[in-house]
Amino acid sequence: MTAVKTAFDEGAQTYDRARRQLIPCFDDFYGTALALIPHQPQATFRVLDLGAGTGMLSSLVAKKFAQTRITLLDISQEMLDKAKERFAGMEERLEFIAGDYANGLEGQFDVILSALSIHHLTDTQKIKLFKNIHNALPEGGIFINADQILGPTPDIEQVYQETWLRQARDLGVSEVDLNAALERMQADRMAPLSSQLEWLRQAGFSSVHCWYQQFRFAVFSGQKGKGCTNLPT
Repeated sequence: MTAVKTAFDEGAQTYDRARRQLIPCFDDFYGTALALIPHQPQATFRVLDLGAGTGMLSSLVAKKFAQTRITLLDISQEMLDKAKERFAGMEERLEFIAGDYANGLEGQFDVILSALSIHHLTDTQKIKLFKNIHNALPEGGIFINADQILGPTPDIEQVYQETWLRQARDLGVSEVDLNAALERMQADRMAPLSSQLEWLRQAGFSSVHCWYQQFRFAVFSGQKGKGCTNLPT
């Protein structure tokens, strides 16, 4: 993960600038992840954001769930420093931890989520992580992953890549920001959706399902123990 850390350390200051251009389905992508959290807005529960980066997903969670406590875990201290700027005045609800979640997880959380991070792990690391996430959840806890996936065939993967490039350019991304994203993507280790859903089942999750997909962007989840009771609409 050294290459990943270096890439995101170097890109921390400008990372958020082109998010909506580089994630063409931004609102549906993040909105689906948020809708899968099975708690009422005033509920008190603990959230772990894996690969939290500058805190974009955590900020949406904090806004919708005013009583939740959120731990932001990321390998890049520079990214977390940007997250702290985003959450100025809300520090009492937040914990920032610089570390590599591929090496293990500490603590118990009601909701564990991640956005655009786990695809940096190898397949073996993903399998291990899914087991560790399952162990860190209580009965009924949920894991939500909003991530990039690999096309199931080379031809489909090519469509994913070409579509993403076209959509990002249509949305006005600058060549500087696009090239920076392409450079970071050299460290990607994406896996097909079907494989990841199976790895979640093997880790012990139930109600494993993909709730949203737009080409290479997908949102999927698994619940520990009882079935999912909060379906997105």
